[in-house]
Order: sequence, then structure tokens, then C-alpha cells
Amino acid sequence: MVATQGCRLLLIVTALGLLAGCATQTREMASQTPEDYFTRQMPGLPGDWDPKMSRVDNPIRQVRGLHNPPEALVRQALLAQHDRWEGTPYRLGGENDQGIDCSALVQNVFIDTFRLELPRSTDGQVRQGMAIERTELEAGDLVFFRPPGAYNHVGIYVGDGIFLHASASTGVRLSKLDSAYWRRHYWQARRPLEPTQLAQRALLAGEG
Repeated sequence: MVATQGCRLLLIVTALGLLAGCATQTREMASQTPEDYFTRQMPGLPGDWDPKMSRVDNPIRQVRGLHNPPEALVRQALLAQHDRWEGTPYRLGGENDQGIDCSALVQNVFIDTFRLELPRSTDGQVRQGMAIERTELEAGDLVFFRPPGAYNHVGIYVGDGIFLHASASTGVRLSKLDSAYWRRHYWQARRPLEPTQLAQRALLAGEG
């Protein structure tokens, strides 16, 4: 009986020693981890695809952590598109950075940002999704206007009373929805997809 108890005691002491050794090794490995480890290129990937390992720049982690609600992500994606297209001149029938009209800008932004193909014309876009009240506007909604002239106008609501559009006079820009001109010619708003769906599509498009 004494021998058996002695064997048990020896096994317990040995196990504790092993655990202590593992803990010490883990601490040593953590202290030896290079500071730039999480910014190094991930191994085994093609040379023309250069994602970085990062603890903070993962957009999916940001969504799951509720640091960026869906509407905030949609807004961020639209502002990035504004930076891309800002200053592009207006050209009726244009579809690129040499000149673009309002409905082509909307179509390009939705394809690039949300992988959602909208009709090319304003008349087609005004039939998309569901009609919403002006007081219900959220980032990603389409806003339509009937200014003087033969053509209707469309833009994308960004939030905080601002919309992105291709202005016939100044090209691609952000404008205030409540400015005297746009308030006077406001027509209606449509929601192609809910902000949650747009945010999910923006994340997938960013990964692709």
C-alpha cells in the first residue's frame, strides 16, 4: 500500500513538472515572436496576391465584433468609391473615368462594391428594390430627382444627409440632399437591398 501511494505521488509530481515546462516554453515562444510577425506575407501564396496577416485589419472580424454595424460598412465602402471617382467629368452616355453619367456611376459602384448589377438607365434603376420614405434613408439607398430638362437624375445615399452622384455641372461629387436645389427637385428613393445584405456583399467583394 505504501509503495502504491508513493508511485501515485511520483506520477503527480512528474505531471506537474511537465505542465510547468510547457507553460514556460509558451511564454518563451511568445516573448520571442517578432513584432512584425502579423504584417508578414502569408507563405505559399502567388506572388501577385499579397494579403497580410493582421489582427486588426480583418473586416469580417470587425463586423463580428460589432465595431462596424452594416450601415457604417456600406458608408465606408461608398466613400471609398467617391475617392476613386471624385472629379470625373460628367458625360451623357459615358461609363468610365474619362466621363460618366449619373446612372452609369450608380451601376459601376454597385457592381464594384456590392457585386450587384443594376440596370444601366435611371428609368430601370427606379424600378429596383422597394420604395422608401425620405425619412427612412440609409446608406446604399438610391435617391432620384426630377431636375429641369429631359432626364431624371439618380445618386446613392451615403448617410448624414449626403449622397454620391455624377453632377451634370461639376462631375462626380458628394452633395447635400437638403440643399435648396436638390430638395426642390427630389422625387423618390428606392432600396435595392437591405444594409445588412449590402455589407455582406461589400465584404465578399473586398475579399475577391
